[in-house]
Amino acid sequence: MSEAPPTLGDRVAYHRKLRGLSQVELGRLIGRSEGWVSQVERGVRKIDRMSVLESLAETLNVPVAELAPTAPVAPTAESAAWWWPLRLAITGHPALAALVAPGRTEDDTTEARARERVDGAWALVHASHYSEAVPALADLIGDLEHAARLAPPAERAGIAAALSSAYQAAGALFAKAGDTEAGWVAADRALFAAERAGDPALVAASQHRLALTLLGAGRLEQARHAATIGATVLRANATGRDVAVTAVLGALHLVQAVAAARAGDRTGARALIAETEVLADAVGPGRNDYNTEFGPANVAMHAVAIAVELGDAGEALDRASRIDVSGLSPERRARFLVDVARAHAQRRDRREAVASLLEAEQIAPEQIRDHGRVRTLVRDLLQGADRPAEEELRGLAERCGVPA
Repeated sequence: MSEAPPTLGDRVAYHRKLRGLSQVELGRLIGRSEGWVSQVERGVRKIDRMSVLESLAETLNVPVAELAPTAPVAPTAESAAWWWPLRLAITGHPALAALVAPGRTEDDTTEARARERVDGAWALVHASHYSEAVPALADLIGDLEHAARLAPPAERAGIAAALSSAYQAAGALFAKAGDTEAGWVAADRALFAAERAGDPALVAASQHRLALTLLGAGRLEQARHAATIGATVLRANATGRDVAVTAVLGALHLVQAVAAARAGDRTGARALIAETEVLADAVGPGRNDYNTEFGPANVAMHAVAIAVELGDAGEALDRASRIDVSGLSPERRARFLVDVARAHAQRRDRREAVASLLEAEQIAPEQIRDHGRVRTLVRDLLQGADRPAEEELRGLAERCGVPA
């Protein structure tokens, strides 16, 4: 007899315990009673309002689909404002326009121009300028899909490589929006375009983007599997032969390490970080191969994040104090400060947690104000906020859309 699939209550209980919350604490964070949480977890009470389900998922730091796979996934007007046009741009068959365009036998997009436009789009993503990156990528992907089929044959491999990178950039934005479906589509198309380009390392980089999409969705086992596939293929030929390939291998190991930490695998996470530090030393600082930003500073930043995931706030803050992240992109620096804020929050230091979040907001406001994990943290900090921090914290909560 097959085992019954997990219910909504089973999933809520699992993710609540994974976050280390009691029923009382979870109830307080979402404005409900302990009894209400207990009834949901036991299946006595149903959740029939999408807004309540979304609040619960955001507090548990998982997508709605993780709690209720059959729930309709429809973006609200607010969440759709910046990323929805890009989702529409990848909807449908990408080759259709090129296949039916009458009288078009070639395209005037050159390989050099394609790379220039992709680099410009990635610069916006790394800077967390989402409102500018979305329209740029929406136009770019359509143009490159057309050019990859109709440009002169000698140009097509290079344009396919640019197209793969553009889809990876789109996948990065979908991960920020928590849109797993669109992120998966973008990663899959990146993989296909990289194969057409004949670049194995670019294929692995696309696999890395898929793994990040799954990691952001809380699908830890799938994320580890996707990262392991890419790492296994690269490991035998990377170290000491091609610095760029080594960087992709290291980036895949970082996904494995974070997934292990979120799953509570302390030994596995620390072993992976130690292995990745060796790869980072081989790559060296100041590089951004395949837009991974892999290097010593990025690995050190991930070590902080892993310490936070494991609940080792003291270690996280000690590591953070010794890292120079000035050479990383605004997106990475802001993410680092969010992890520092989480570490301060674990130590019940609201003042320092708020200060770190405000600094992150100055660096990358769009990223911080639209980040599910930041909203969860702000909601946590609002519980019993002291008077000196109250005004700044409440202002941040308002900008993040968190009820104060």
